[in-house]
Amino acid sequence: MPPLSAYLHVPFCTHRCGYCNFTLVSGRPDLVGPFLDAIERELSQLGTPRPVRTLFFGGGTPTYLPADALERFLKIVRHWHPLEPGGEWSVEANPLDVTPALIAQLAAAGVTRISLGAQSFSPRKLKLLERDHSAQGVAAAVVAVREAGLQVSLDLIFGVPAETLDEWQADLDAALSLQPDHVSTYGLTWEHGTSYWTRRERGELTPVDEETERAMYQTAITTLTTAGFEHYEVSNFARPGFQCRHNVLCWQGEEYYAAGPGAARYVADERSVNHRSTTTWLRLVEQGKSPIAEREQLTSWERAKELLVFGLRMRTGIDSAWFHGKSGYPLSQVLGDRGGRLIQQQLLLVTGEQLFLSDEGLFIADAICEELLRE
Repeated sequence: MPPLSAYLHVPFCTHRCGYCNFTLVSGRPDLVGPFLDAIERELSQLGTPRPVRTLFFGGGTPTYLPADALERFLKIVRHWHPLEPGGEWSVEANPLDVTPALIAQLAAAGVTRISLGAQSFSPRKLKLLERDHSAQGVAAAVVAVREAGLQVSLDLIFGVPAETLDEWQADLDAALSLQPDHVSTYGLTWEHGTSYWTRRERGELTPVDEETERAMYQTAITTLTTAGFEHYEVSNFARPGFQCRHNVLCWQGEEYYAAGPGAARYVADERSVNHRSTTTWLRLVEQGKSPIAEREQLTSWERAKELLVFGLRMRTGIDSAWFHGKSGYPLSQVLGDRGGRLIQQQLLLVTGEQLFLSDEGLFIADAICEELLRE
């Protein structure tokens, strides 16, 4: 089966936030035209249109594109990756960009879901995170999305320097008051190469302590599940029937196409990543060369290990019969001694045929996955 999902990376932002280490360029509207030419050329390498069940536009900020450029981008992608009937099409959006006209344009193209980078409703946190919108701006964006009949997801960040539990609870309550379909919660990460990293090294910023961050995560779980959201993945919560289908397919080990600077794809058992530099990607595509910076052909064993760690991110866990059928290996063999120790430590639990993270394991999910991937 060919991949049934596609990811398109739009590398533009008005400003690079201090915590951000994503592939993007800021203040370069002059590159929008060349980007569209290059994305069309890269997608043409598919040879023929490849229908998909899910499309995801990420960034950067896809909604940075002016209306005429966005229209061309939508047309290009719809040609090469036509969305199957009933498919899901997600677009990440900056709340400040969202207008009724923009959302109407996206809805007319077939977009079904908008993921808003709200991050917070606190003026203090928004200023520290270098966001350009207000709490009122998020609310107005949600209204515009709702009136167009699209699904809405909100991204929130916790663990910002000097943040209190009460401040985080207020963010969650504000998000719930807008009645989103989906909420993603992320602990602030300190990425090397970001201005936040440099400021922490200088002593200008101090991370919240581990105990407080853990309490914030638990608060998110309690608040959102009490409000009727399903905690379906480590960082993601959805009302019943509103999971992000694109991401679920990735966590289930399905393959997917991708295009754009820094875009990562998984096709024919090969993982590959385009050059992160937007200008390098542009130059290579314009010259008719491959924009791929790294590629790795996975063995069947490597695929099985990945399927294990991706599947564990889902709160329903992994069904052993499904895993064996999909990977070709018994789940116990792929778990090995490390997995056995994690079960003994009750960081992983086994109930019947299901393997899943315990509540304790959930708090250190990334470390557990790294441990299971090690050879």
